[in-house]
Order: sequence, then C-alpha cells, then structure tokens
Amino acid sequence: MKIKFWGVRGSIPCPGPDTVRYGGNTPCIEMRFSDNNHIIIIDSGSGIRELGNHIMESELNKGPIRADILITHTHWDHILGFPFFTPIYLKDTTLRVYGPVTHERETLSEIVGGQLAYRYFPVRHVELQSQIDYTSLKEGPVPLGYDRLNVTAKYLNHPVLCFGYRVEYNGKVFCTTYDTEPFQNVFTTDPEDPSYDETMAVEGEKAANEANKSMEAFVEGADLLVTDAQYTGDDYGSSKKGWGHSSMEDAISFARRAHVKRLALFHFDPGYTDDMLDRCAEKLFNKEISGDMAVFFAREGMEIAL
Repeated sequence: MKIKFWGVRGSIPCPGPDTVRYGGNTPCIEMRFSDNNHIIIIDSGSGIRELGNHIMESELNKGPIRADILITHTHWDHILGFPFFTPIYLKDTTLRVYGPVTHERETLSEIVGGQLAYRYFPVRHVELQSQIDYTSLKEGPVPLGYDRLNVTAKYLNHPVLCFGYRVEYNGKVFCTTYDTEPFQNVFTTDPEDPSYDETMAVEGEKAANEANKSMEAFVEGADLLVTDAQYTGDDYGSSKKGWGHSSMEDAISFARRAHVKRLALFHFDPGYTDDMLDRCAEKLFNKEISGDMAVFFAREGMEIAL
C-alpha cells in the first residue's frame, strides 16, 4: 500500500513563497496497491488538480481511468478541486464518490457535483462524459467491493458530519482522522456556576471520555495515521476550541495512546508558514513529547510505502 500527499493544507489554498516546502493545496491523498490497479483518493481539495494532471500524463495510455473518491466531509476546502480533476472530462472515466451528507434535502451528488453549475463554473455536471456514481455513507464499512481491502468510516468531532477512514490491506493499516478535535464535556463543571448540574456534569464527562476512547480504538496500532493538527497548542487553547480542529500536541498525545507507529500531522492553518512549521517540529518531535513514535509534518509530494 502506497500513500501520496497531493494537498496537506487546511481551510483554503495558500500557495506562495511561505508555503512552498510543505505545500499550500488543500486535502487530497492518493492510495495505490501493489497487486492491483485500484486508485483510492481521499478528498478532492485543490490538491486533486495536480493528481489529475499526473494521471493524464502517466497513465492514460494504460486504459480507462477507474477511481474511488472518499470524501471526509463536504466543507469547501475538501471538495473545491473536484471541477479541476481532468479525468472527469473523459468519456471512459468511471468514478465512485463516497461521503457523508449533512443536509437530508441535498444529496452528495448535489453538493459535490453541484459545483459544476453555471453560477460557479463554465461546465455543468450534466455535460460531463464520464460515469460518476455517488454513494452516501453512514458510519461503518465502506462497500468498495475489493478483495482483501477493508475500509471503515467513523464519525469525527467537527461542526458538520465528517468521517475518518481506516484502510486495512495485506496486514497493514492506514487511518485518517481529520477534521476533528478531542471530545470535551459540554456541560459546566464549576459548582459555583448557576447552570451547574452535577448529574449532567458527570454524564457529560463520561460521554466525552467514551468518545475519545472510541477514537483511539479506531486507529489502534495503525502503521500510519494522518490526523488533524491545524493549530499550535497556544492557538488552540486561546481561541480555537470548538472549531472542529486539533492542536499538534493533542494529536501527538492521541496517537501515542493508540500505539500508532507513524504519525503524519496534517491540515495546517493557512497562516502557518514553512518556517513556523519547522520551529514546531523542533519543539515537538522529540522523545519527551513524541516518544518512540515516528512523527512528521505531511508535505505535498511525499510518498509513504506500507
């Protein structure tokens, strides 16, 4: 199983001289498998444009393009690259798009494919020659139908329905948990607060602990985990709680508790420069904080073989 990062940034594309080393495109991860031709893509952020160009240049002569796209959620930074994924304009291309849907009145096709409408784009979805099928998912197994390849979706802690994915193939495990933040007790725990209710405070703490334990179980023992690390601990603690993203420190602690072998921090804030991420690496990637686990910031173009 081989993983390649085509987009690693969060919230909005931010290419430029300050993001050239780690990358400024929004999420897109490509997965390949050694003994078959399956292509699995996780998210269609702006990074999927370069992936599409690569496929057109290097693989079009091998036959029609077949791929599965797993959408983590439908926030714009995770779907905005879809109209620029060149293979969708080829008549022999077949894509299967999977993901959660928050609004019952809007299908996955309407949300993702709806970007291809004249109000947003010069080509309409109905004008595409490719075959694109959309499947709305719930938490649990993802029905891809491939031998020896098991994919499971799990709800994360984000302001919209959002999936983490666990991919198991030939004894190796690859997981994603973004966009998300640690579950927290939403009830006041201060007895002096007028809204304090002891039963609610206790039950809220119990529910948050159980949800966090469930997250750890989902990624337990992963050979590679790609997880949300949008903020530094200081930024998260000062003003970002409840925004649906994690601090780098919390991400590392979470992965260590789950006995993850390699951790790729991902979905950096668009305001974080390469130099800032380098300073964070110097501060965090050491035995005291990271233990024996291999920890690194994901970079565009990085490839990892499992």
